[in-house]
Amino acid sequence: MEQNNSTLPGVEQPLEEEMYSSWALLILMTLLIGALWTSYYLQLRKIRAVHETVISIMAGMLVGLVIKLAPGTIIQEMVKFKQGFFFNLLLPPIILNSGYELKRRNFFLNFGTILTFAMVGTFIAAVVTGVCTYLYALINPEGISISFLDSMIFGSILSATDPVTILAIFNQLHVDPQLFSIISGESLLNDAVAIVLSDTLRKFRGQDLHVVNIVKGVGLFLGVFWASTFIGILFGVVVALMLKHSQLYRFTSIESCLVLLMAYSSYFFSNGTQMSGIVTLLFTGITLKHYAYDNLSKTSKRATKFMFQILSQLSENFIFIYLGINLFTQDDLDYKPLFILVTLAFICIARYASVAPLSMMINAVCRAFGREDQLPRNHQMMLFWAGLRGAVAFALASGITGDSAPAMRTTILAVVVLTVLLFGGTTSRMLQVLDVRTGVIEPDESGSEGEEEDGKGKYAKVNNNDGLMETGQGTSRYADQSIGGLLSGPLGEPIPEDRPPHWFVSFDEKWLKPFLTKRHVQQRNLTLAEYWREKRRKMERANRNMLDGIRDDENQSDTLTLNSVKTNQYQTRPSNIVVGSGRVFGRSPSIDSDDEYNDHLH
Repeated sequence: MEQNNSTLPGVEQPLEEEMYSSWALLILMTLLIGALWTSYYLQLRKIRAVHETVISIMAGMLVGLVIKLAPGTIIQEMVKFKQGFFFNLLLPPIILNSGYELKRRNFFLNFGTILTFAMVGTFIAAVVTGVCTYLYALINPEGISISFLDSMIFGSILSATDPVTILAIFNQLHVDPQLFSIISGESLLNDAVAIVLSDTLRKFRGQDLHVVNIVKGVGLFLGVFWASTFIGILFGVVVALMLKHSQLYRFTSIESCLVLLMAYSSYFFSNGTQMSGIVTLLFTGITLKHYAYDNLSKTSKRATKFMFQILSQLSENFIFIYLGINLFTQDDLDYKPLFILVTLAFICIARYASVAPLSMMINAVCRAFGREDQLPRNHQMMLFWAGLRGAVAFALASGITGDSAPAMRTTILAVVVLTVLLFGGTTSRMLQVLDVRTGVIEPDESGSEGEEEDGKGKYAKVNNNDGLMETGQGTSRYADQSIGGLLSGPLGEPIPEDRPPHWFVSFDEKWLKPFLTKRHVQQRNLTLAEYWREKRRKMERANRNMLDGIRDDENQSDTLTLNSVKTNQYQTRPSNIVVGSGRVFGRSPSIDSDDEYNDHLH
């Protein structure tokens, strides 16, 4: 019988292959351990000038160069980037954790803006990059020959943003929640859009790009996106019902494992049916947190939360190490320095072309409805700065074909590394230059009573651009010291707006949550809702009293000033108005009248 030879080139014995595999894995594990220790040190010393992902890429580049120069190619083959390994093992934990830990309120409040940038913005960026690349190929300064379709595929791949570095810095500095939600939401959906767009364009290889095919492609793209969303929500609902109508809470390890496996199953099912696994897994994570999370036992709540975070952290660091190593270890590397530089310029132009016009349009719509601009100038610039490319773009590059495919793949890899180093390494400085609001603490929207303290509940110390706020035992608050800032209620909950809830919120509370969650959870949610209604009424009364107090103090100040002119006996006293975050919040509770004030002086 003929034996199937599955060993690597240059490896004659299975034991020898196992030995080299062990060395390759040890190298990767050592780099990963070093990256995590670096992350620990940077956070301990509060060093913002450089991020762990930048260190991971540079360490990977150094090791990749050593492997490239070393004799033999066995380990080089083993650490080579593999598309299936990335999409099936490394990417899902990041997407799942992003959906599970997503600030759902901010995400859906800004969902229209996020969809605009993720869909329209990605399409604009792909077209601009593709057209510029095609025009550059016509000039042909470095012997590059790229067809128009391949140029558009190249542009669609490079339209995939992956601002992991920037979002990690945002999370550490507690950047403005609205800006954070827009950038994180856009990056998540943008990856899915770029994948679907590039796959759609590949289907037209060998066909003419006329109007019918373009309309067909748009319809296919929209169908895949919304079908993937439905699949993700469906899997989340199935898990919620499974937890509600079973006694899995008695077996917490099985419960946690089933939640993880069901979530991963949604990703592979979607990919298997030629839908978008990223979109499916994202909405599976959102649905799990919104419904299934409340049906979990306290132990499983903690277990799933930290399990998803750990897997995501390991995957992110591993991806950047992987990219750094492959900058030198790929077989068909074909560096075209001028092509790399002009591609960097093209993606910057494309990013600006997708951010600036859409931001103006969104702000115009806000003004038309009598609201403030949603995207001020500094937020627009941070959106532009967050357009660095990531591993998704390089993974998609493996599908590029043609005579110039090696040069295009190498250029994409170089652009990914350079944008992470350039844009990711200067994010902290740009936040200061653009005066973006930081130090804003938001509550955990899960509202769970079973989560462990992470140190922030008892004592939090928050750095701001303008100052520092400490909160003792009790609540976290917005540490916003900017003009017009708004003091929040307990747990950082902002003062509710005086407008009726969205129709889906009412529908969700009345029908969906009773159907998908357990009774004690429903009762707790009703209690919390009543608490916030009462809290809002108290805030409204306090605001009215505050305005009355301001008027009384103005009249009192006028009277004292007049008396001081007549008798020259004006007595200076401190104001009994509490001022903070650019607004007057109320009278000091310790001094309520002039008599009490005089008693206080004596």
